[in-house]
Amino acid sequence: MSDDSRELGVDLSDVEDELQSLEYPVGQDELLEKHGDQEVGMGEESATLEELLDPLNEDEYGSYDEVEQAIMNMVGDDAIGRKNYSDRTPPATGEQRQEEGAPDQDGQSEQESF
Repeated sequence: MSDDSRELGVDLSDVEDELQSLEYPVGQDELLEKHGDQEVGMGEESATLEELLDPLNEDEYGSYDEVEQAIMNMVGDDAIGRKNYSDRTPPATGEQRQEEGAPDQDGQSEQESF
């Protein structure tokens, strides 16, 4: 798996070449008919392209980048890994972050990722 095929916890390595080689624009129905059963890895989970893209009801995709963005928009929080975790940036001035598993974090299951 190349680093280029993995972004934000989403592994497109199994479908990336096929999606990039399509002739665009491509209709959603055609895309899903040919490649809908292809798996997209999301952390420890996976989903088919059909599961991810079918709810969008798009007429067509103009490029691979549009398909990739649609996939990224439809993956769940499980794909991003630990919420509020970053080993790259310290908290901004005035920002209060709790470590994962920190006290008083119970009941924050509805907390959104950034």
